[in-house]
Order: sequence, then structure tokens, then C-alpha cells
Amino acid sequence: MKGDRVEIVVDAGDTTRTYEVVASRAGRRVETAVRRGVVEVSEVTRSGSIVRTARFMANRVLALVEQPVPVEAPGDRPLREDPQT
Repeated sequence: MKGDRVEIVVDAGDTTRTYEVVASRAGRRVETAVRRGVVEVSEVTRSGSIVRTARFMANRVLALVEQPVPVEAPGDRPLREDPQT
């Protein structure tokens, strides 16, 4: 979903660096994978095509924070406005 994002905090020697991967368009999502000592964070389309990927060495990653877009419950907002108010 547009707005999904993942923050990656990486050890850069004497300091830390923070990177973000954000789903930039509607219908896209952000996926994470850890394979062979590498953390991959990818923006993926509905059809499964990878748009862009960020790769980090797993032993340098301090934090990986996934922040999905909050979903509104169907009862949270009225279907139509009351004309008498």
C-alpha cells in the first residue's frame, strides 16, 4: 500500500545511519528478506515486479522497523453524511 515504509538503522563505524524505503505509489508494498547474511528491503508492485532494492550486510544492521499504513475500520467513518447536522 502506498505509504508502507521500512526504516533500517545501520552501523557505519563511529556513527549510525538511517535509511528508509517507502512504497511510493498506490498498489505497491515493501517487503523484507534476510538471505545469506544480507538484508534486502524491496519495493514491489502488485504483480510482484521489484521496483527498487536496498541491500545491507546483516551484521551491520542494528534495527529494522516495519511501519505499515494504518488501516481504517469500515465503521470508523460514515458511509454518507447526515443531511440534518
